[in-house]
Amino acid sequence: MLDPNPIQAPVAVRSAFQYIADLCALPTLPLHAHEVLFALGLYTFIANVVSPLISNRFCPQTYQKLNRRTRISWDVHVVSFVQSCLINTLSLYVIFFDEERKTWRDPNNWEKRIWGYDGMTGLLQSFALGYFLWDLYMCARYVKVFGVGMLAHAVSAVTVFSFGFRPFVYYYCPVFLLYELSSPFLNIHWFCDKLDLTGSIYQAVNGAFLTTTFFCCRILWGNYSSYLVFKDVYRAINEGYTVPKKFMDLAAEFPHHGDLSHPVGQTTAFMELRYLPLWLGAAYLASNITLNLLNVFWFSKMIQTIRTRFPPPYGTKGLGKEVHYHPQEKKPIKKQGSVRAAREKAEAIMETHPEQAPAADGYSNEPTVQRALYNDGHKGVEVTGSTTSQRATRSRRRG
Repeated sequence: MLDPNPIQAPVAVRSAFQYIADLCALPTLPLHAHEVLFALGLYTFIANVVSPLISNRFCPQTYQKLNRRTRISWDVHVVSFVQSCLINTLSLYVIFFDEERKTWRDPNNWEKRIWGYDGMTGLLQSFALGYFLWDLYMCARYVKVFGVGMLAHAVSAVTVFSFGFRPFVYYYCPVFLLYELSSPFLNIHWFCDKLDLTGSIYQAVNGAFLTTTFFCCRILWGNYSSYLVFKDVYRAINEGYTVPKKFMDLAAEFPHHGDLSHPVGQTTAFMELRYLPLWLGAAYLASNITLNLLNVFWFSKMIQTIRTRFPPPYGTKGLGKEVHYHPQEKKPIKKQGSVRAAREKAEAIMETHPEQAPAADGYSNEPTVQRALYNDGHKGVEVTGSTTSQRATRSRRRG
């Protein structure tokens, strides 16, 4: 399927990206450079303008009370929700309606799955790369907010979708982007917590969709698709394509060969030189494995997180330490001081202000300092015998 975007990359943009394309061997990148920049600008605009605008409009009491750290996370989740809905729609459209891509499913067309080019998939990959570049920037800048795991995920995603512009495994681009089917539900779960809907029927229903889509798409579908791409890459390596091989007679074998304006001819436009260096295969597979391992880890944490929102027997609310899927904000803890320090301070005050007259309320003039244990378990210090006020007992509680 051809790229449906009627606007081609401006000459200045193509020229600027041509240097990167030549340096990194990404010949199809200049064709989609403007789409990558558009996606990057779109997600930046949503985070900085759209999210604050709609959040202040529909959730003013919640959004305005958020501290800076949580507000950053809020805006990131808004972008993630929009991006996942958009990329899922495009991916499903490519899988079900791209007739040229469907012919690549034949086991004998493994070469097209690795080196074939498709304009529509290029558009899809551009929007994905634009988002992951934005995500990488956010995760690197606010690593203390999102954690090292999310940064590793962003680096792996940028690596995988950048290599695609060689072109490389274009066929699997929409396949792996279906990981995002679980992302809308993940974002809704997060927003439920912030909107005081924790443990509600809405979060319960959403949690069922979240765990189901995450397990089916990222664990089952993801690992099976990884096996398929590993299989194709291994076959290319086994066939000797770690050494460049040039094919000059593609025009006789493939009609309209090299014609980027023809839905079939574009497929082989970049297949004259077929080359799969070992480093590329290793880097791609390493990134893929990293993503799969993170998905397994996050799935286990997700289950624990959801269960802490609901009471037994299905949940663990109130039974132990709460587990969070993402790093949580650390609230400052006010130091209470020690009992010994409080006693010494109280004795010093009494020594500097001795009282000579008897107490009017019947208590002794002599101050008495003693430890105290309250019914709620708190410990403290009590000073009795003070005549500075009608209260004969002063206490210092400690948590």
